[in-house]
Amino acid sequence: MAVQSLYRRYRPQRFSELKGQEHVVRALKNAVANSREGHAYLFSGPRGTGKTTTARILAKVLNCENPLDGEPCCECGSCLAVQEGNSFDVIELDAASNNGVEDIREIIAAASLGSPGRHKVYILDEVHMLSKGASAALLKTLEEPPSHVVFVLATTDPEKVAETIRSRTQHLQFHLLPVDELEAHVRWVASDAGIDISDESIHAVLRQGGGSARDTLSALELAAATGGMVDEVTPVDEFVDALIEYDAGRLLAAVAHTVNFGRDPRTIVNDLVRHMRDAFLTQMAPELVQLPEDRATEVAAQAGRLGTPRIVKVIETLGLAINDMRNAPDSRVVLEVALVRLVHRELQMGIESMLARVERLEKELENRPQIAPAPVNPSTGRAVLGGRVAQDPSAPAVRPVAPAPSAAAATPAPTTTPEPAPAPVPASTSAMSIATVVEKWNDGVIGELKGMRRAVAQMAKPVERDGQLVLMVDNEPSAKRVNEYMPDLSAVIFKVAGGKCAIVVETRSEEPRAPKAKVVEEVAEEEFVDIEEIKQLPTVSNKATETNLADAFPGSEILTEDE
Repeated sequence: MAVQSLYRRYRPQRFSELKGQEHVVRALKNAVANSREGHAYLFSGPRGTGKTTTARILAKVLNCENPLDGEPCCECGSCLAVQEGNSFDVIELDAASNNGVEDIREIIAAASLGSPGRHKVYILDEVHMLSKGASAALLKTLEEPPSHVVFVLATTDPEKVAETIRSRTQHLQFHLLPVDELEAHVRWVASDAGIDISDESIHAVLRQGGGSARDTLSALELAAATGGMVDEVTPVDEFVDALIEYDAGRLLAAVAHTVNFGRDPRTIVNDLVRHMRDAFLTQMAPELVQLPEDRATEVAAQAGRLGTPRIVKVIETLGLAINDMRNAPDSRVVLEVALVRLVHRELQMGIESMLARVERLEKELENRPQIAPAPVNPSTGRAVLGGRVAQDPSAPAVRPVAPAPSAAAATPAPTTTPEPAPAPVPASTSAMSIATVVEKWNDGVIGELKGMRRAVAQMAKPVERDGQLVLMVDNEPSAKRVNEYMPDLSAVIFKVAGGKCAIVVETRSEEPRAPKAKVVEEVAEEEFVDIEEIKQLPTVSNKATETNLADAFPGSEILTEDE
């Protein structure tokens, strides 16, 4: 004879025995005690939280011969019949397999018939699986049910139940059990059933149960059958550690091990998402975490190493993988690709790929030579052109070239190239090394550059002066572009020079222009000019009109009116 399973053996028979659903118990007990029970209820919540069990208790108390304060006596013939599953007052149907219009019509036809008890209770499990036609047929009965009929609809997905049906029921929502209450219940069941199990195994049982009383007792029964040893099928900690370390090989090995153990890839994803949700809650709302205290501490540590943005990304990516698995020929490949994407950010789409490239560029910039900031002219507040120098970080900064005085204050200098201030040269360089750069500028420097960097290098002419490499350019815009690409140019220059050297950018000064002379008509002091006389001067030529016309139109002939 088969042994009765623990979740059936310890199934609650009274409202007071229900665990973690106090709000549901309070509503139903008050309604029954005051004879104000509804004609239709909708019980919704995760699997294994007591929806069907509560419906049976409600059916029991509605037909109990000796109810007390909204509780069944569990001793009368009606209570025992419901408890044994052979009561004529309680009809249970699985809507997943009886979801047609004809099935609902049979219920409607039988609902009007009487029964031995005071109420006829119909329990429809997984009611969201009803077809549209069946839902429409059920709706009519829910609107005008017989006075002795009570419908209890149970579902794990209330959003899929037609709104017209939900609006005609009293909706009671069931929740997963708090971990402390569920742990106390597991310890009591283990003690009452004579199961010897360690604390570590109990915690593993609670993790497998995930807040569901039925699933937890099933895990406890498996632990009892294996002598208290509990092997978690999905090693979520192994997956999380591999994600933290960006180890793709370790992730794929974890997938292979778990699949070989008999776990379906879709189930693996569900287990990982549930674990990631716990990790997310440890960061956002620790009071909502349904884990033992020591386990919650471990998950919080994992969440701290992963970071909230990555946790959210993992949940999103695995959620998309679940959708992709529906039409995939091999769901394991979908899972593996999703996990590899999570640790190789170059394979990710959108902003993640850009962030990976930015991080890579930042690391490259850290290894490039430092560029001393351009000095500022205190009199103008602007940067001194040519003052930016690429040099060894350990070397002192190069002094900027002193600004030239304004044209109004001094005569233009006869030289065409400003004299730079002396710059310290690192010990690793010499004048001969800089001369090598000057000599090999076209092949050794420009030849090693590409694109815009090559074009910018061609704008400069290298000159060795006082242990410095001076890059001469034609104008200020050219100097600005050279300074912008100085990190790339200096890297090639240092390579050719065989060490670091001071680099200065200068512009070629234009030839000084002579000031334009003012033309001033000098008037002798003894010469007097009368303005009135000037006004009386003739404004037209004294020549005759005919002469002026002939001058204006050579070769023309003037005709008179007679002609």
